[in-house]
Amino acid sequence: MINRLPLTSDYVFKRIFGQEDNKSALKDFLESVLDVEIYDIEITNPEIPKNYYDSKYGVLDLKVTLNNGIVVDVEMQMQNEHNMEQRLPYYLASSYVNSLKEGEPYSNCKKTIVINILNFNYYKRNEYHSIARMKFEKPKPEEVVDMGYQEDVYATKYLEMHIIELPKFKKKNPEIHTKIAQWLWLFVGSEEQVKKASKVNKEIEKINKKLASMSLSSEERNNYEFRLKAIRDEADAIEYATRNGIEQGIEQGEEKKTREIVKEMLKNNFTIEQIKKVTKLTEEEIDKIKNKNS
Repeated sequence: MINRLPLTSDYVFKRIFGQEDNKSALKDFLESVLDVEIYDIEITNPEIPKNYYDSKYGVLDLKVTLNNGIVVDVEMQMQNEHNMEQRLPYYLASSYVNSLKEGEPYSNCKKTIVINILNFNYYKRNEYHSIARMKFEKPKPEEVVDMGYQEDVYATKYLEMHIIELPKFKKKNPEIHTKIAQWLWLFVGSEEQVKKASKVNKEIEKINKKLASMSLSSEERNNYEFRLKAIRDEADAIEYATRNGIEQGIEQGEEKKTREIVKEMLKNNFTIEQIKKVTKLTEEEIDKIKNKNS
């Protein structure tokens, strides 16, 4: 029996949920996470980029517009690159800004939601599904003015983040009584758990069959392996840089040490993009070091 391609791969996730004929399943999944009824969705970036296997492309996200105009950016994060605190607000802010066309007033901005599914634990929180919004902090007593208001809780309701940490979900080991549990077992469950979820949710049954069919394709398996290799190479580059103390070296302005690291990475066949990412140097600066070393 052939092993099923993992839905925890960002390539597999987008390849499955980016298809128009799987739109009803994507809608069902989004309803389970957002806990709202959705009447219709539009997938605005269904295509897989030609350079999907290139580590510089980053996460293969899926952008969706709901029937009420809300913009949702769904991302599957396979490896912990230790930058979620910076990455999440970046994607949230980018999606929010891009929802406004040139010349439109700010009142036309659409509520933006980022759903980040992590195949690792990141936040020191005790739930597997965390929801974050921009809330007001508790005021200092000396700054309180009695205006008779029923106070606002949120500074804005237009920005919302959902973080799902799959290892925490597995540790919780919930029954399939909720829709979100049914879907998450499809991501990380055993064959028996996936069968149980499929019996109670026809959309999950449909996606499970699509996954099985996709897993039989040698082309899709090769595409998955290409993407996985790119992500592993990226992780190796970061580990290499950390192991050689390059981050500390750059912070301290140790240019000589940085140059030696670049030379070593070039010798070990790291790509320019990987070197750029871990050294924060430009391509031109790396080329200068490369040419001097030739």
